[in-house]
Amino acid sequence: MEKRDVRRKFGQNYLSDPAIIFEMGQAIAPYSGNKFLEVGPGLGALTKTLNHPGIKIKAIDVDKSNIDFLSKNFQGPAEFDLVHDDILKISFNFLETGNFRIAGNLPYNISTQIILKFIQWSKYIQDMHFLVQKEVAEKITGNIKTKNWGKLSIKISTFFNTEILFDVPPESFDIKPKVMSSFIRMTPKKNVELEPKLITNLYKVIDLSFSSRRKNIRNNLKKQNFNWEKLDIDNNLRPEELSLEDYLKLAECFKE
Repeated sequence: MEKRDVRRKFGQNYLSDPAIIFEMGQAIAPYSGNKFLEVGPGLGALTKTLNHPGIKIKAIDVDKSNIDFLSKNFQGPAEFDLVHDDILKISFNFLETGNFRIAGNLPYNISTQIILKFIQWSKYIQDMHFLVQKEVAEKITGNIKTKNWGKLSIKISTFFNTEILFDVPPESFDIKPKVMSSFIRMTPKKNVELEPKLITNLYKVIDLSFSSRRKNIRNNLKKQNFNWEKLDIDNNLRPEELSLEDYLKLAECFKE
């Protein structure tokens, strides 16, 4: 298979603009004692900005040729652990050692899957910086009563504060994507302790609530027979008009 075909298969668009790479490094601001997990390092454009003394970098890439390239070209000063594996299949148990900083230029075809996988590990994470498709960034950072307040933004906002730091044009990549990109920061919220069952119910409620955006919340959740008056939620509202707190209330009363 041609290298370009391999890259297309893995959704690889490598950053080539030194100004953008520098700006990303400035936003992440690595410092001695950091432990980084880099997702999809590619040929190391972002890795270079993290490569400082006193820093540990665990980099995971699905493309073995990239890992081989990094092994030859990155000998320090950071301490490297280069792993050939699929980020969606690998166990994240190693995050339990805590205080990881996570960064990556994510493959656009699986970026939301990767981010959702990190959610349950939020208490072990210091922050996350990702380059994603602009449209996805807007959905991740969406606010209530906007079109971007939906399944993704509500699930993520349960555990993370999010912000778009800056946009990245197609010209910043060696193979230009057909869309604008955005560099985002995700910072875990403090002291979020939810039981696993409540999280499961929350996700189910959110998914059901957005089964039809045009219907009000009562119609989308009619099988649940919620006591709306007791919950103090206006059941004529549409799903994007409910707050995270409203969804948590619904999750607490949710029945299979």
